[in-house]
Amino acid sequence: MHTLTARLRAYPGFHQMGRHGHHRHGPHLDPRAFWHGPWRGMAFGPGGRRGRARRGDVRAAILLLLEEEPRNGYQLMEEIENRSGGAWRPSPGSVYPALAQLEDEALIRSDESAGRRSFELTDEGRTYVADNRESLGSPWDEAGDGVPSEFAELRALIGQVGMATLQVVQSGDDKQIDEAKKVLGDTRKSLYRILAEAD
Repeated sequence: MHTLTARLRAYPGFHQMGRHGHHRHGPHLDPRAFWHGPWRGMAFGPGGRRGRARRGDVRAAILLLLEEEPRNGYQLMEEIENRSGGAWRPSPGSVYPALAQLEDEALIRSDESAGRRSFELTDEGRTYVADNRESLGSPWDEAGDGVPSEFAELRALIGQVGMATLQVVQSGDDKQIDEAKKVLGDTRKSLYRILAEAD
């Protein structure tokens, strides 16, 4: 296996596929692995600094989203990320324990009738949300406070670059991969040069 591919194993979302001709280097890489890494679950605070969304937000977000319609855990994480403009994506390690706790409190129930487990509010849950709407607030908006307006656009561009990089790793030969490494290295230097010129 190519050394670059081996190093990418450390990223979440990496998994092996069967042997397919169009994957010259064998492994399949999830493009989301690049984005849902160091910044995952983080939100920008005042001055552009990043900080974790406060505790309790996951619980509030789940209740508010399930009031709209049933969702599974993955859909909840995706919707929170979308509504916060990419500033906050809670991890499975925070979402699924919160779902289990809400089930224990009889505020939500799970449904596997469609072959995929989803969650919905119980009657008690709807009453709880209605009675506590003000305190539940809008957790995704709070997580996005202080996020630069250009963040979502830059985030999309980063994702596109990550996807293109993974396609080169999967389908390119050694020369093409070396060229891609040079392009990425030059890009990193150029970004730091922008900051240096601003100073």
